[in-house]
Amino acid sequence: MAFSLSDEHEAIRDAVREFGENEITPVAEEHDREGKYPEDLRRKAAEYDFVAPSIPIEYGGAGMDKLSKTIVTEELWRADPGIGSAVGSAGFGTNMIVEFGDEWMKEEWLPKVASGDVASCSMISEPAHGSNVAGIETVAEKDGDEYILNGNKMWITNGTVADVGVVMAKTTPGERHRGITAFLLPMDTDGVLTEKIDNKLGIRASDLAEVVIDDARVPEENVIGEVDNGFYQLMEFFASGRTNVAAQAIGAAQGALDAAIDYAGEREQFGQKIGEFQAIEHKLAEMATRVEAARSLTYRAATEVEQNNQDVAAQFSSMAKLFASEIAVEVADEGVQVHGGSGYVTDYPAERYYRDARITKIYEGTSEIQKNIIADRLL
Repeated sequence: MAFSLSDEHEAIRDAVREFGENEITPVAEEHDREGKYPEDLRRKAAEYDFVAPSIPIEYGGAGMDKLSKTIVTEELWRADPGIGSAVGSAGFGTNMIVEFGDEWMKEEWLPKVASGDVASCSMISEPAHGSNVAGIETVAEKDGDEYILNGNKMWITNGTVADVGVVMAKTTPGERHRGITAFLLPMDTDGVLTEKIDNKLGIRASDLAEVVIDDARVPEENVIGEVDNGFYQLMEFFASGRTNVAAQAIGAAQGALDAAIDYAGEREQFGQKIGEFQAIEHKLAEMATRVEAARSLTYRAATEVEQNNQDVAAQFSSMAKLFASEIAVEVADEGVQVHGGSGYVTDYPAERYYRDARITKIYEGTSEIQKNIIADRLL
């Protein structure tokens, strides 16, 4: 299936790019250096429907299709991956609420997230369980009309800034993926403790945390979907999540390419711009070609996700995530090389794109996991 961009898609790109150039890029270095979460920019981005853009219109969102959301993510990360991550992840977990949550959950939380008033998070990974979701050890024990949650969640985006989260817990221990349930967990619930992780290599403006859940009680009505069906509910979003990371990767790669092009047009050596040397021209040509190839594959994946072609979407989203993340790191590396010594210091954005791009090969399933998924569908 081919994809095509409509006039609306192009208008969305122009709007996000303008926001990125005017609001994000000027403060990107400061937020990276200080590891400062950009709450003001999150709220401002929400005014333009760039926060959780796929939330349905009836709940205050923009109701964008998957290709539109992909473009939003790409352009936010092109401006700056750290701030782009903070803005783009502010609605983590809302897809589970939209698809499987009760009406009261949607009415209470979705408009607040879409407006930028609150942020949400998704709590899946644990210290000993990343890609192995079925092995999670967080448990939820029924006690009357409540559930008592206990466990330790790790690498949680928005962990210290979120007002609400979706947490995956074992309701039938020993049943692996068949015993997992999704719960709506307000982050101010007694027994929920968060600790910021601030020694990150990249995307430093994005909040990351460890979340300890110690005898946290939630009402039975906070179950999202069906008890023991959380893993299967989560599976419905795997392709979408991987496509989103692919979009992040091409945004970072394009940002690194833009920076390299700008520098090549300014820096002079041996009496001419370095961009006039064939060695640099060829580097830039190869970088641009790789970015465009990754973009095409990612847009194809987004189209398959939107069409709900599940088997095809699963394959192409993994391909897009694998290829785009690898390309992002390669292009960012070449961007540093084009800058020479200037690419190794914080005076230019090249080193920041280099650090930031690296995460895309790790989260939402490592490159190795993506290869497993792709191979399983080939054999």
